[in-house]
Amino acid sequence: MRVHQVMTRKVATVKADTPILEAANLMLHQHISGLPVVGETGKLIGIVSEGDFIHRSEIGTQRKRGRWLKILFGPAGSASDFVHEQGRKVGEIMTPDLYTATEDMLLEDVVQLMERQNVKRLPVVRGEELVGIVTRSDLLRAVASLARDISDPTADDDRIREHVIASIEKIEWQPAQLGVIVRDGIVHLSGIIMDERVRQAIIVATENVSGVKLVHDHLYLFDAISGLSFRSPEDEGWARAD
Repeated sequence: MRVHQVMTRKVATVKADTPILEAANLMLHQHISGLPVVGETGKLIGIVSEGDFIHRSEIGTQRKRGRWLKILFGPAGSASDFVHEQGRKVGEIMTPDLYTATEDMLLEDVVQLMERQNVKRLPVVRGEELVGIVTRSDLLRAVASLARDISDPTADDDRIREHVIASIEKIEWQPAQLGVIVRDGIVHLSGIIMDERVRQAIIVATENVSGVKLVHDHLYLFDAISGLSFRSPEDEGWARAD
């Protein structure tokens, strides 16, 4: 399989001058652990992730370097730490040197790159344009959804996937972190919904796409009051069967 068959296309992004509080709230609201950072023209310039919020002055977790490390890194190292711990804009704490994937990249190459560089997500680019993101969660969904299938996705499957995504993304109750995987006309839906009533509406919207033979529901329900997530009835059934 290739990246374009599993990646998340609708990607939440921030800019370098976005306040870090706004970025943190966006990550919490969207239930994501990283945000690509784009310039004014939409060019990918960096990424900000949960790890960038670990050493912060607000919570008293600034980096504490020993005397020898201070000597080794010198004043520039301390200055860099200060900016990262005290900065108020995304551009001041983001990682500018990042690894990316392309749409036609094989998933096995993606996994190797993630493991080699110890990263959890790869922005997907077409030239310098950000067109999606592939995360460990996307790979996990692909394994969970397709474990019982054998054949590789076909060109028709790719077409169906594009139409399903377009059908869901134009409606106001679309799930967060929408994931769509198609094999032999069988669609696997994943993502996070905030209301149980939305589940059937998303399934119906998918069923109305030409070529769809069957829809498997892997949508998680997020309860904002308790902060808990619940698996779909279908996944709960599979779990009990196992």
